[in-house]
Amino acid sequence: MTIKVGDRLPHATLMKASAEGPQPVDTESYFAGRKVALFSVPGAFTPTCSARHLPGFVEKADELKAKGVDEVACVAVNDAFVLQAWAKDAGAEGKVTMLADGNGEWAEALGLAADFNKFGMGKRGQRWSAIVDDGVVSELNVEEPGAFSVSSAEFMLGQL
Repeated sequence: MTIKVGDRLPHATLMKASAEGPQPVDTESYFAGRKVALFSVPGAFTPTCSARHLPGFVEKADELKAKGVDEVACVAVNDAFVLQAWAKDAGAEGKVTMLADGNGEWAEALGLAADFNKFGMGKRGQRWSAIVDDGVVSELNVEEPGAFSVSSAEFMLGQL
């Protein structure tokens, strides 16, 4: 079943790159007591994700924070090393926290997994965004396959 507004995010352990190597991120602790602008991309370095989705959140990070967001985070079914390289390449370091759902288990638990086998990419996460308040989804914007509009930083700004 797909997560919906009003639901608490399911528990998972994601990974985040650090100078010491990949570090586990417990989702319950990570989202507790704060507002997070969270977005999901099908994959790092993919066309729409790299040209529009991540850059929009990098560009609008300060505006999101000015409207009460404590942190902007991106989740993808990639490993922490790939997400770290993508953040560096996109100028996202210090603006967007990159969370790796390497095996796609959290995407499955959210009900937001997608089959990208026809593109040679395997199981991935769908393109979506959410405003998460203290671990509870207050806004959820899931894109239709191939679309990019409601999961954008600009759309999210209008929801805050």
